[in-house]
Amino acid sequence: MRLQKYIALCGVASRRKAEELILEGKVKVNDKVIKELGTIIDIEKDRVKVNDKPIKPEKKKVYIMLNKPIGYVTTLKDEKDRRIVTDLIEGVKERIYPVGRLDADTTGLLLLTNDGDITYKLTHPANEIPKRYIAIVEGVPNKIELEKFRKGIKIDGRYTSKAKIKILRRFEDESILDITIYEGRNRQIKKMCEAINHPVKKLKRIAMGELELGGLNIGDWRYLEDEEIEYLKKL
Repeated sequence: MRLQKYIALCGVASRRKAEELILEGKVKVNDKVIKELGTIIDIEKDRVKVNDKPIKPEKKKVYIMLNKPIGYVTTLKDEKDRRIVTDLIEGVKERIYPVGRLDADTTGLLLLTNDGDITYKLTHPANEIPKRYIAIVEGVPNKIELEKFRKGIKIDGRYTSKAKIKILRRFEDESILDITIYEGRNRQIKKMCEAINHPVKKLKRIAMGELELGGLNIGDWRYLEDEEIEYLKKL
């Protein structure tokens, strides 16, 4: 098995994050530092360590939905000593990690799991999993700005894919927007809204694929239902 897939299988991190750990020299196989992404290991015989800690595959797969509050980061460690989302998950023995990311000041639906294959499916750009948000922005976008947003906007040197946007409510100096994107680029919605001159004031993710946040209270979490897990496995 490829080393990065094995790390994900052990519930340490997503496959993409596992690749970063390898390139950073934080992974050892039989006490030898490995920095090659194509490395194949014998999962029965080879001993793998991440940050000098032995790892083994998680036997039980866990799938959790969290309504992330403001102020929590979607990393497992933070240099600034900010609160991390796994602090909110109590009573779960398995090592889990966030699927993708949400900014510290963004709320809403966040999945956490120890299933590396599901994480890979949900985060790989080629799969174009829709992510739906409710945004409160400054001002009210006009038709030209909305159409520009839908067609794709150049941010960080390249264009975004097509997106969906509609105005839910208009006020004198702000508006509420329903936005769906099919990528997961860094601060993408905020940058897209800034590009049409309507900076985001508040942002909440309410759906990811067919999974919906529903009435889950802020800061609360739940295990996914069987049909939700089946949906993820069929992606």
